[in-house]
Amino acid sequence: MAGSGEGASLAARILAFGPVFRKTLKQIGATRLVVTAIFLILGLAFARYSWNVILAKDAERALFDVRLLLASPHVETDPRIAMVTFTEDTLRLTGRRSPLDRSMLAKGLLALDRMKPKAIGIDILIDQPTPEDQILIDAFRTMKTPTYLGFASHATNTTFMTLDQENFLRDFLRQTRPGNVHPTSIRLLADEDGVMRSWPNQPPELPPLMANSLTGGYDQFRSYQGSIRYRLPKFEDRPVFDKFPIEIIANPDLIEAFRPQIEGRYIMIGGDIPDVDQFITPASRIRKGETTIGLEIHATLLAQMLDQVMPRKIPGWGLWLIALSVITLGALTAVSNMKIWKLGLLLLVQAGAIAAVPFIWQFHGIDTQGLPVFGWLIGWVFAYSAVGTAARGIGSEQRNFAQSALGKYLPGDIAKDIMKNPERLQLHGEKREIYALFSDLEGFTKLSHQIEPEMVAFLLNKYLDVLSETVLEHGGTIDKFVGDAIVAFWGAPISRPDDCERAVRCAVAMYEAGEQFRREAPEGVPPIGVTRVGVHFGEAIVGNFGGEGRIQYTALGDSMNTASRLEGANKYLKTKTLVSDTVVERSTLSCFRPVGRIAVSGRSTPMEVFEPVFDFSEARVQQFTDIFRRYDAGDEGALAEFEKMAAENPDDKALANLIERLREVGPGGYSALDK
Repeated sequence: MAGSGEGASLAARILAFGPVFRKTLKQIGATRLVVTAIFLILGLAFARYSWNVILAKDAERALFDVRLLLASPHVETDPRIAMVTFTEDTLRLTGRRSPLDRSMLAKGLLALDRMKPKAIGIDILIDQPTPEDQILIDAFRTMKTPTYLGFASHATNTTFMTLDQENFLRDFLRQTRPGNVHPTSIRLLADEDGVMRSWPNQPPELPPLMANSLTGGYDQFRSYQGSIRYRLPKFEDRPVFDKFPIEIIANPDLIEAFRPQIEGRYIMIGGDIPDVDQFITPASRIRKGETTIGLEIHATLLAQMLDQVMPRKIPGWGLWLIALSVITLGALTAVSNMKIWKLGLLLLVQAGAIAAVPFIWQFHGIDTQGLPVFGWLIGWVFAYSAVGTAARGIGSEQRNFAQSALGKYLPGDIAKDIMKNPERLQLHGEKREIYALFSDLEGFTKLSHQIEPEMVAFLLNKYLDVLSETVLEHGGTIDKFVGDAIVAFWGAPISRPDDCERAVRCAVAMYEAGEQFRREAPEGVPPIGVTRVGVHFGEAIVGNFGGEGRIQYTALGDSMNTASRLEGANKYLKTKTLVSDTVVERSTLSCFRPVGRIAVSGRSTPMEVFEPVFDFSEARVQQFTDIFRRYDAGDEGALAEFEKMAAENPDDKALANLIERLREVGPGGYSALDK
């Protein structure tokens, strides 16, 4: 019975939690809940995949480089490996820079062979003929020491190895038979930022990497692509690897003197020339401008192989688990009800843990390359900010409702006023007199079929950004975007005395912004059409028609449709910007020239339309208007004055179009347009 009672009590508590949970969700609001979830998902994705995000991966690489350097062991000179190099002194001595002098290489090989090294690797490509080739071939044929000559293929290195060069190298290797010379891959691959951090992938069509070839074992490294274990010198005057100039090694009189330095070691031969085969390593972040020769990279790989150091990586499921833990930690911290000093202490502890744990792992043999440490931090911030914002939003829906919406489509001063007085934003429809504006980019739909989708998105976003900014700069309210069209209005939610002038000036500014956009179009994009704008004054129903949970502040009615018709009429009237007579009647500007009467779809009576011409003087506008009025009153001789004006201004297509229409409809007539 007791068990039954406890079960019932638990069930009751669960049922009682239901209404609380539903109430909390309602207080948060569906929109805020979705946004919070999106940010949490983004934070989780960032905390897992920041190594794949532009800019973030640069931060991740920098953090890893620091960890790698701090965890790098400081060692004495490695007694197992030595490098023999062609230096600038060698080049001056031989009088050859490229290709390197092969007779010198032959002498060095013969001398080394007598010193009995364990194996010899040559980081030099024999990819073109020289007069000394036979000397080198003869030397190769006599080698008793296992010798591995650098090999690269055109298929795996199209940048620096042509097919002819590959064929020459293959033929050269054949000529060394019989002998103890074998091909070896010298393939090294830097990251996107040019830094050598990882073992290169080893395509099966290539021979083993030089480190694998020299040892003849360690098969586990054949497919290893983890981080390179760099080592730092324990003393400044003692390098990690001994390095000897080849001209000294090639001196027969010094063979016995150098035998202790060579015998039983792995010897690597290559260039140590400032402008050739130089690589940036993580150490370059500390020693700015300092690079490492490719030969030393190969020696480092060989030393890591001999030491059998293969740092473990955290598996993918582990990275997901850590990312989820970080997001959860950020979310829980955001809703924790702590005193400020406790919260500050907790934030410091969490930040310290995120920063310190990767260093601890790196020092304990875990490969932290690919560990999204910066992503953890950003993911934590995303979770903390998103959940914290949602939590703070409970109980203040109206303010957050306005704050999240108004800034997207209202000018700054109106948005600021509504934030102070939210009741001024009517969340129901109200009848207002507004100046409606409709803009469109000519031919953009056709253009979008001629270019790549990415370019379409780039152009459209840039265009809408520019024109939206123009609307807001002139105090307009952005109603909506319809493809490449922008709908805006003035007079709601707050009206100003100069709304008419703002709307007209904005219309002209939008056309000019469109022209600037056309001129700055990327190379290769087909010609972009002009921006056409229509403005009309009339009544509309204005308000939020999306409900409390979805912001959609908009205007509905004939005035919006008429502005759209005026925008379309530009195409037929050869104008760029048209305003209706209702706008001109209320404007204090004197920049409107009449361009006739038109009848558009959706209106029962014709309307007189005007073109704003700010580049006309007031006298010129008045002259144009007087001629039109005289003709409209029946003075058909006024048409000759228009024709004379058109002859003096051959680029004025709108005037030429007006003359043609006036001939068709006569005084007092109107043109019926399809749109």
